[in-house]
Amino acid sequence: MNLLKTLPAAAALIALPSLALAQDAAAPGFDEIGPYIMTTLLFCMAGFLVFFMAAGFAMLEGGLVRSKNVTMQMTKNIALYSIAAIMYWFVGFNTMYPGDFNGFFAIGGPTVLDAVGVSAADAALDYASVGSDFFFQLVFVAATASIVSGALAERIKLWPFLIFVVVLTGLMYPISGSWKWGGGWLDAMGFQDFAGSTVVHSVGGWAALAGAIVLGPRIGKYGKDGKVIPIPGSNLALATLGTFILWLGWFGFNGGSQLAMGTVGDVSDVSRIFANTNMAAAAGAVTALILTQVMFKKPDLTMVLNGALAGLVSITAEPLAPTLFGSLWIGAVGGVIVVFAVPFLDKLKIDDVVGAIPVHLCAGIWGTIAVIFYNSDATLMTQLTGIVAYGVFTFAVSLVLWFILKATLGIRVSEEDEVNGLDMAELGMEAYPEFSRG
Repeated sequence: MNLLKTLPAAAALIALPSLALAQDAAAPGFDEIGPYIMTTLLFCMAGFLVFFMAAGFAMLEGGLVRSKNVTMQMTKNIALYSIAAIMYWFVGFNTMYPGDFNGFFAIGGPTVLDAVGVSAADAALDYASVGSDFFFQLVFVAATASIVSGALAERIKLWPFLIFVVVLTGLMYPISGSWKWGGGWLDAMGFQDFAGSTVVHSVGGWAALAGAIVLGPRIGKYGKDGKVIPIPGSNLALATLGTFILWLGWFGFNGGSQLAMGTVGDVSDVSRIFANTNMAAAAGAVTALILTQVMFKKPDLTMVLNGALAGLVSITAEPLAPTLFGSLWIGAVGGVIVVFAVPFLDKLKIDDVVGAIPVHLCAGIWGTIAVIFYNSDATLMTQLTGIVAYGVFTFAVSLVLWFILKATLGIRVSEEDEVNGLDMAELGMEAYPEFSRG
């Protein structure tokens, strides 16, 4: 071996560690990019959980409608999620988060993702990737549309409903959402809604209420003397499964709304949100269980399921600040609200097939008010202002849109089609073809 020939190579090998150290010194450290990585991961994981809520809504609705309408509910749920995904990309995301705007609305354009292979230096400039943020926000708007689907089941036509979903997910929800989460006028006023008791749930509830009023009740739901005639669902096991799936998805719904996982404090707060969310759901279920036993002499499973969901909606406006006991009583009040709101709507002859309006609207209002008990930044007047603003805007726009659809396309199937079932009338297929329709 020629020693003189090997010296340059040896010198290069000796220099490599020094070059690597120099490069490492120039590159951002984990303290700089760690929060970006962890928050992006939080958005992705939480988004997956909230996406799974689409299955929960589908199963809940499929179990609470009659067997002759199950395929219709499955079709509506997969279609509304897909429409929401497209509309939120096309205009919704940048309408809801427009940056500098007048505080009321600014219509945005299509969402543009980060470049492929974004560098660490670029990543350190923002708190999370655009893709993860967009996906996490997208699954929320789909949940809003699902609320409307369940309330209007068993008598609404497919295509007018989906046209409503286009407007709801592309414009209505993003415009009102910008008022709080986009840094708009309600956010500037100090309105507090951590994960969307009002921004998401009551918006879906108001839209559903407007639709139920325009659409009218199902045939045979109310007698001539005003008596309420129960119409049992086809599969309570399926409805129970749907509730548990929604319960699971809610950990992403509320936990992901921490919007950060880059510090010890952030991770601890996410775990606190999980515990509070679970407690509120459990309290809502137990309260509804006890109340229905006392009031009706037998427990009502459908009320218990909706009691759990009402507890979840109630804690969503502030799942971080309360103690476990605080979450318990907030969720318990949600359970009480459902048990009394369902028969109250029936007295008004407003037919809500799955109880979506009591759960998402009534409990959503309660949860938004309950923020004042644990969040020192919230005031009753500001919270009420937000509730009224979202209610007036969503209900009024929804009412106008439902009336336009009714006058142009018609929103309700014929009496014959309703009696025979929407599965065959609208789709020509049944969910349970081996069994007789009921």
